[in-house]
Amino acid sequence: KLLDAMLAAIGLNRQQGVYITNVVKSHPPQNRDPSAREIAACRPWLDAQITLVRPAVILAVGRVATQSLTGSKARMGELRGRWHAFGEADIPLLATYHPAYLLREPPAKAKVWDDLLVLKRFLREADA
Repeated sequence: KLLDAMLAAIGLNRQQGVYITNVVKSHPPQNRDPSAREIAACRPWLDAQITLVRPAVILAVGRVATQSLTGSKARMGELRGRWHAFGEADIPLLATYHPAYLLREPPAKAKVWDDLLVLKRFLREADA
């Protein structure tokens, strides 16, 4: 719900072409982070989804998604708020904090808001 609210704050919703997916296709037990093996096992499906959807931009939400999609092991604080390129198509990818993190660390909401404004500006310029 928080992710939907975050997107709505910049004028986006799932009915307008926002597609949401996970790097793994089932939640690991006890809500733990997926292992590298689990991520690798699901990667062909994720890559196929991205190929089919053909996104203009990817918003990587959280450390697991960001590290998986960028191939970086850097901390989220170093990855968020800046542009990366995904895959052979060099799809623009912007990383931000996960809504679950924001529930634990409310001050981080300001940083996510800044990230969402960067995304909104990118989409506006892409439409122009």
